[in-house]
Amino acid sequence: MKTIPKPLVMVNQWTIVLSVIIALITQSAWILFLPLIANLSSLLTGFHPILVIVKRFLSKPLNEYIQEDYAQLRFNQWLAVGFLFIATVSFLFNWSILFNVATIMVGLAALIAILGFCIGCFVRFQYQQWNYRRKKSAT
Repeated sequence: MKTIPKPLVMVNQWTIVLSVIIALITQSAWILFLPLIANLSSLLTGFHPILVIVKRFLSKPLNEYIQEDYAQLRFNQWLAVGFLFIATVSFLFNWSILFNVATIMVGLAALIAILGFCIGCFVRFQYQQWNYRRKKSAT
């Protein structure tokens, strides 16, 4: 099973939270491009520029940290990229309500994940359960 060290996951979540705070205070989406481009790059190419830098500062080998499930993290990344994309596009079209809602949603999800509950994990689990029940009832 492919995994990612928890400190790298936490850095990604903090990057989202801090950029969301700055975006909301300044009412500008430009700072949201940092986590948007980094996470989109990770999803499309496997290269996350922020995490490449952070890896150099970890004191232990990567396998000695608590690990997070890669598949779940990719699902969460797609959700985050979606909300960050909606936030930046709505900013460009001057749709301030949608900008604020999407920005707050991705920021809260990342903050709640930092605090220990993964909303994306819950959504994915519910989807998997629904899919299982649907397939089981079809047979």
